[in-house]
Amino acid sequence: MATEVRSQSGLDGYFHISERGSTVQREVRGGLATFFTMAYIIVLNPLILGSAQDVDGQRLDLGELTTSTALVAFTMTLLMGVVGRYPFAIAAGLGLNAVVAFQLAAQMSWPAAMGVVVLEGLIITLLVLTGLRQWVMDVIPLALKQAISVGIGLFIAFIGLVDAGIVRRIPDAANTSVPVQLGVGSRLIGWPTVVFVVGLLLTFVLFARRVRGAILIGIVVTAAFAILLNAIVDVGPRIDAAGNVNPAGWALTVPSFPDSLVGSPDFGLLGAFSLGGSFA
Repeated sequence: MATEVRSQSGLDGYFHISERGSTVQREVRGGLATFFTMAYIIVLNPLILGSAQDVDGQRLDLGELTTSTALVAFTMTLLMGVVGRYPFAIAAGLGLNAVVAFQLAAQMSWPAAMGVVVLEGLIITLLVLTGLRQWVMDVIPLALKQAISVGIGLFIAFIGLVDAGIVRRIPDAANTSVPVQLGVGSRLIGWPTVVFVVGLLLTFVLFARRVRGAILIGIVVTAAFAILLNAIVDVGPRIDAAGNVNPAGWALTVPSFPDSLVGSPDFGLLGAFSLGGSFA
């Protein structure tokens, strides 16, 4: 028991947890909730980057993109926590990946596009070291900073509404970017929509009743509900491999029990890019 107390005391002292008005248990719960709320980027980032072609017609492998996304998030978050001693999670930014996929890759090869990302990172690092970044941040009006945060939040919420089937694009013959509508013909249909509503209401109730870990509990219970529901009724994907459309199906992935809890990561993409390298 004495060893456990010393261990917690040392952890508290290293990260200044008590000084910041928190506890080790609260930080663990917050870390788990942060992981589950950010884990979407492990799926979404590869889908965005993997859906685009560069000027040479090359596509990136989804498995390699997934491994790279997870590895970068793990490494940078670990450094931020252990070295920087700040409870911040770092992962690929939603929005910048779309710029790389649909603007940079449309004008250059993947190695060149990734080279631009490397240069951008070096420039940001230089701005931080010289203090210019802080000066730029101080110049930006507070209202604009808040608007950027709200805009990103609304974008993520919009993605969730689309995946749940609450919001859908209005199809046209030319398959162009057109307005969206409520459900299908202004009607909400499909089990994915039911799962979304149940999960959202559950999280709201837990949060209103001040249940600790309300967001984490809501995510876990909703995921388990979706897996169990799909095992019973076999909803299927919204668009299958043959291109058949099922409006009541799941959008990104079909929830199911995994074949294994641990898979073999694919590191083939790591090191494949350099400023003057080639795409393999």
